[in-house]
Amino acid sequence: MDDSDADAFRARIAARLEALDEEDALGRQGQATVELDQQSVGRLSRQDALLNQSMAKATQARRDAERRALRAALARLDQDAFGWCEECGEPIAIKRLELDPTARRCISCASG
Repeated sequence: MDDSDADAFRARIAARLEALDEEDALGRQGQATVELDQQSVGRLSRQDALLNQSMAKATQARRDAERRALRAALARLDQDAFGWCEECGEPIAIKRLELDPTARRCISCASG
């Protein structure tokens, strides 16, 4: 992998991190505390609101995990370890990294 490839991956990762920040802003309302005022909302509406809150929190947890993986990929880029399999030490195919820049293992090691 040359410097232009590394720069392209840095840009791609930075763009995805920015998109995650935007998604966080949109998802904050869905994670807000659900008011359980029985006078204004029926039982099914409250259950629906609690389910929506739960899904919003799970989505946030997935975004947080993706963010950690992307930051780890940036750290590997800085350490010249990006694109090398952590298991066997062989290069990870560029096409695999283009699909998932957080990949840490080559396809052979990932498939077992």
